[in-house]
Order: sequence, then C-alpha cells, then structure tokens
Amino acid sequence: MRNRDLTLVIVILLGVQMVHADRIKVPADSFRMGCSAGDPACEADEGPPGGVPVSVPTFLMDTHEVTVAEYRACVSAGNCTEPLTNERNQYCNYGHAERDRHPVNCLDWDQAAAYCAAAGGRLPTEPEWERAARAGSLSRYPWGQEVSCAEAILDEVSPAQARQEPDGCYTDATWPVGSRPANALGLYDMHGNAGEWTASWYAPDAIVTMYAKGNLQGLPEGRQRVVRGGSWDENRPNLRSSFRNVKPPGQGDAIYGSIGFRCVADPS
Repeated sequence: MRNRDLTLVIVILLGVQMVHADRIKVPADSFRMGCSAGDPACEADEGPPGGVPVSVPTFLMDTHEVTVAEYRACVSAGNCTEPLTNERNQYCNYGHAERDRHPVNCLDWDQAAAYCAAAGGRLPTEPEWERAARAGSLSRYPWGQEVSCAEAILDEVSPAQARQEPDGCYTDATWPVGSRPANALGLYDMHGNAGEWTASWYAPDAIVTMYAKGNLQGLPEGRQRVVRGGSWDENRPNLRSSFRNVKPPGQGDAIYGSIGFRCVADPS
C-alpha cells in the first residue's frame, strides 16, 4: 500500500475500549510550505509566492477527522467533556443520533487536545498539518488549482447564489467523514468538512521566521490558535493548502460549528 503503514490505535480508557481511527505514517519530508506559486488568493501570512522549504520528521496521522461516535466514547470513559450539542445550535453534531460518523464539532481547543492525549497522541503542529495536506503537491489544492463539491465538502457559493444555502455542498451541514476521495497519503477531508485545530499558536510570520528555520513548534504561547483546512461553511479560497485561519482557543459565547480536529502521534 505504498507508504501508508496503517496503524490501528486501540486505547483502553478506564475499562472502556475506544477504537480510534487508523493512523497513517506520514514520511519525513522537506516540502515547500505556504503560498503556492501563482496563487492570487495568498495572504501576507502565507509567506512568499512559491513557499519556503520546511523539513518535517516522520509522524503518524489519523486518516479522518475525529467523529461524534469516537468522541462520545472518550466522554463515556471520563477522559473528555461534552462539546456543545444540537440543543444549543443546529450545526453542532453532538446530540444528533444520525451524525455518529460526522466530525465532532462545537468544541474548543482544550477539548480537542484532551481527546488526543487520551487517544495516545496530540494535535498536529501547523507544519505537520500542511505537509500531510499537500501530500507532495505544490498546487493550491492537492489535486490541482481548483476545488468543487466533487473533491471536498465546502460552501460552493458565488455571489449570485448567496441566498441558496450552498453550505456543506447544499446540505447546510457537515457530511460523514470520508465522503470524498482521500489524498495521495490516504488522508480524508484534509480540505473541507470541518476545519481542524492545530497545536500551533498563531504568528503572522511563523512560516518564514520559525518553521523554515527549524522551529516547528512556533510560539510557546499566544492568543489565537491556528485552524487549517477550511470547512463545510467556507468558500474555496479558505480550503487552499496554505490558508491559515485563526481562532481563540476557547469558544466563549461563540459556537465553533465549523471546527473539528484529528490527532497525530510520534512513531514508537
């Protein structure tokens, strides 16, 4: 299976067996991180056109975003706290019986980090996330320069369609994980469906001044965490491999209905 090296992670939590997502080996690589050459949508914090070389060591990554069912097992084990439910907001998947295979959302950064720790892993750094999302590509998206509902779950909107509720490929919600083809590494939904928390604090110049110089962890503290991948209610530019979204780690009065996560682990 090429370089996939699937690893099924089974974690025993307080007597409850939680079968976690398959994890795929993402081989060490020096890749060009940041703005793809010729991309007119690049923002200043994505670095110079064509990107900069960043070296990332080997790590393991979940094949899909953590689902409602997987997260609920962690709650049942006493290792995770409940996210906001559909009683609070219709876009929150937790509490919808029919959404067990959808990405869990409406949770803050600490909840995501706690789940990954309980599952024997951690949240990915921003360089790890982009290396995995690009999967060897240099284009705006891993499959090419454009994206549609054929490749990812997104808000496929044009200004003329603004009132047609195109979010989530016209379902106005997330989809079950793995509803679109995997990338070249075998990873699903790296672009769209749910945006994904990373371990990294946001710094506007991190790609050039930190990651390219070997500091893959970035800032030791900050005010906002980086969210990657775009989501079901974001339009095409936000799904680009280089796009950097940011959110305060705590939801507060906001509801992060577009944000989920996946975990990584270091090789044993």
